[in-house]
Amino acid sequence: METHSQIIAAGLYIVATPIGNLRDITIRALDVLKAADLILCEDTRTSGKLLAYYGIKAHKISYHEHNHDEKIGYILEQLHLGKKLALISDAGTPLISDPGYRLVREVSQAGIAVFPIPGASSAITALCASGLATQRFLFAGFLPAKAMARQKIIRELLPVTATLVFFESVHRIIDTLSVFVQEFGAEREAVVARELTKLHEEIRRGTLAELLAYFVAKETLKGEFVILVSAPPEMLGTEVDIEALIREKLGSMSVKDCAAEISKQLDIPKKEIYERALRVKDS
Repeated sequence: METHSQIIAAGLYIVATPIGNLRDITIRALDVLKAADLILCEDTRTSGKLLAYYGIKAHKISYHEHNHDEKIGYILEQLHLGKKLALISDAGTPLISDPGYRLVREVSQAGIAVFPIPGASSAITALCASGLATQRFLFAGFLPAKAMARQKIIRELLPVTATLVFFESVHRIIDTLSVFVQEFGAEREAVVARELTKLHEEIRRGTLAELLAYFVAKETLKGEFVILVSAPPEMLGTEVDIEALIREKLGSMSVKDCAAEISKQLDIPKKEIYERALRVKDS
């Protein structure tokens, strides 16, 4: 009879866990957690609830950005001994605005295998339910707490022609939406999602001004928030829009020049526009 320890190879496993509903976990993730010799947890108490729910009794230790230097030697030692280690965060996919990239880098540099075990991510979960454009998006994570640093990053993002995805805490959601209204504009289309996959899940759509007014009016606010801001309306181009623009430009310029100009205008890779222009020219 095959045991769990025979299912997976030695190495470091980056395991996505639920973002809310405990049943939002893959069968493969459960197999890995059951087979792991050691589970690295952002917070052992938080992860303990999930592991207990599934009857997983593997040994676990705390690992986070503040104790990396203290723990990395022991972790590498266990991996060199041929052990199977799993890294999990408090919720969702590790390393997405969570600690762990230093660990993955050092483990891979040591020649040890790193295996991604995909699963829930609040950024992707919110995006797919937002109703905003999904063909291009930029994950910006948590903005800095200091006003000047936050404003600098937001202004760098103003011309980006993609849906912007941010994380925010309950304590700063109002301040952040207020800044977004000032910088992106009151009428910019946006979505705020909170408590995703939980009992009180809420996905609110509207302009930034409407969303700010809605959350200011709420008596109590709970949960972790995902804010999605649409791309600048004047820069959003559908397939038909881009093709029409290519046809217009090809009337007075070469394929190469057409691709260069549209690439700069829409912030789309020049190669992609060039290939489209060739197809349009030959059609």
